[in-house]
Amino acid sequence: MSELLIASQDGETSTLPETAEEKAKQLPEPSGYHILVALPEVEDKFDSGLVKADQTLYEEKVLATVFFVIKMGPDCYKDEKRFPTGPWCKEGDFILARPNTGTRLKIHGREFRLINDDVVEAVVQDPRGISRA
Repeated sequence: MSELLIASQDGETSTLPETAEEKAKQLPEPSGYHILVALPEVEDKFDSGLVKADQTLYEEKVLATVFFVIKMGPDCYKDEKRFPTGPWCKEGDFILARPNTGTRLKIHGREFRLINDDVVEAVVQDPRGISRA
């Protein structure tokens, strides 16, 4: 197994993470009331077997409405006036939120978003079969 080296501006080198555990350590820690979510993988074919166009795949990713909650910032749902019944979701939940919600970022080719705690619209038990109308 070969190591991938990267160089910083000051000339120091380090290796790129190779294992899933090393990659997971690169996920940002949400601050304040932000929630780190992952987007589910988009199928590259329609049910009929036809391959989706690149533009179609891009739109399905960008306009996703289903997210998986990975990490929550320390201030999520702490405001008792805004959230009198408590948190709207927890880590490990699948949630629904509006398309284009949050700050988009990619880590090792996988898209994540940082969203605000008040944009969660619903928690779903099984996200399979849910798509944007």
